[in-house]
Amino acid sequence: MEMMSGAAMVVRTLKDLGVKHVFGYPGGAVLDIYDALYAQEDVEHVLVRHEQGAAHMADGYARSTGITGTVLVTSGPGATNTLTGIATAYMDSIPMVILSGQVPSMHIGEDAFQETDMVGCSRPVVKHSFLVKRAVDIPEAIAKAYYIANTGRPGPVVVDLPKDIVNVLEEHPYQFPEDVTMRSYNPTLKGHSKQIKKASKVLLEAKRPILYVGGGAIAAQASELVTEIAEKLNLPVTSTLMGLGAFSGVHEQSLGMLGMHGTLESNKAMHNADCILALGARFDDRVTNNVEKFCPHATIIHVDIDPASISKTVAVHVPVVGSVDQVAKQLLAQMGDINTAKQKEKLADWWEQIEQWRGRSCLDFKKDDKLIKPQEVIQSVYKHTNGDAYVSSDVGQHQMFAALYYPFAKPRRWINSGGLGTMGFGLPAAMGVQMAHRDATSVVITGDGSIQMNIQELSTCLQYKLPIKIISLNNRALGMVRQWQDMNYKSRYSSSYMDSMPDFVKLAEAYGHIGIRVEHPDELDAAMERCFAEKDRLVFMDIAIDQNEHVYPMQIKFGAMDDMRLSKTERT
Repeated sequence: MEMMSGAAMVVRTLKDLGVKHVFGYPGGAVLDIYDALYAQEDVEHVLVRHEQGAAHMADGYARSTGITGTVLVTSGPGATNTLTGIATAYMDSIPMVILSGQVPSMHIGEDAFQETDMVGCSRPVVKHSFLVKRAVDIPEAIAKAYYIANTGRPGPVVVDLPKDIVNVLEEHPYQFPEDVTMRSYNPTLKGHSKQIKKASKVLLEAKRPILYVGGGAIAAQASELVTEIAEKLNLPVTSTLMGLGAFSGVHEQSLGMLGMHGTLESNKAMHNADCILALGARFDDRVTNNVEKFCPHATIIHVDIDPASISKTVAVHVPVVGSVDQVAKQLLAQMGDINTAKQKEKLADWWEQIEQWRGRSCLDFKKDDKLIKPQEVIQSVYKHTNGDAYVSSDVGQHQMFAALYYPFAKPRRWINSGGLGTMGFGLPAAMGVQMAHRDATSVVITGDGSIQMNIQELSTCLQYKLPIKIISLNNRALGMVRQWQDMNYKSRYSSSYMDSMPDFVKLAEAYGHIGIRVEHPDELDAAMERCFAEKDRLVFMDIAIDQNEHVYPMQIKFGAMDDMRLSKTERT
């Protein structure tokens, strides 16, 4: 049996688990671990400029690959700086392991220098946490953390490591656990056979069915199965913000995103459906609007690996606990051979109604000769990336414009903070994507407010040669805040204007990158072409957009799914 220090055990365990990248920032409590990292080449450490950036990078890495992201930070402020990133991952069910340093065991609870109770601080926003008390327990604790993070409903797990147990001067026997089992943790993967039969019967009898897809379908790698069900039953498909790409956005059966800023056809179809098949979605408030008015005619089939999510906000008629991929296979087997022609004939009236809603062209917008519209920026990004980029976003109007105007044809290409709504997420998330996919195009759709929250990571981009393309929709304001103030506060713009913006082009250049400013619609296409022609350089596009543009469609608060504003003057 090999003998090694606790610090060496941490790094060796990561290697044995197949971890390739760790995002972090050193400090006193973890310097022994950093010394162990220095002595090997299997695990690459990415030095960030702020610990929040590390968490978001690990998050973007995980979202784009399905591989658990890894964070390494020191005790106290180093650990607490990751909490926003941990909460972001928790809300969106993203697998992540956070290795946090801690003061020596004998000083825990004494308010020692840089001490915080990381297990306690993170408890509301983690799937699980460990405080490791003995060096020999390090391999098992870390292996369990990765197992928990990426099984069942994924989520972040904290492993707190006191400084004395990673001491390089003490050696202990290293034993990597070949098999991780936990008696109290056994996620249900297969759906109950009786529930599968019920679901199949309801689906086959429905006259106005719809398939409602969430992020759980992406987490379960179930995109092909989702498509097979949709095509076999000729179902219209709508996606949550987190589910975009699970079913191709360019497929003829796709209705686009639903919910607060969903398309007219998606929300209308949901409201009028007689059967909803929900796969890996949780019926959150940004989808349902007023739950008392939610889809009054529908029999709801809800498939989710997390039993706590089923009937949590909306009562469902056919609950199925299980992983989306497993349940989808069971459903397909239960339904057997379907006569596609007869199925299309049976749903002809339903599709005719949907086409009428589609005919309203709710995403149409009027271009301006002098002002750049944010919608046309997203369309230009789609054109110049051939729809094949990894697109990360920050949070606000630009996020909704990206979700609506960049149709995602593949899963794991849309990287955004859906549940927590974290400004500052986009840039570091795109960096994590680029670390995982070195030859891919990684794009950030951001705003002049969001980009400044973690703009220091431009330095990290230079160090690790990450040729990200930053598309900043600059409206000199907090756009979504301003929109709500227009609609609900009689245009009283309280703290939503930002009057002292930096010169983003010069700022990008100061960090060693390329900056491009675009101020007129006629300049947009050529500037975009130049941006994406730079394969090996980071490009920051500062695009001045129409400050008064709102995001539509938009649900009317307290209404039903299909109570919507279609423009500043038109409502359903």
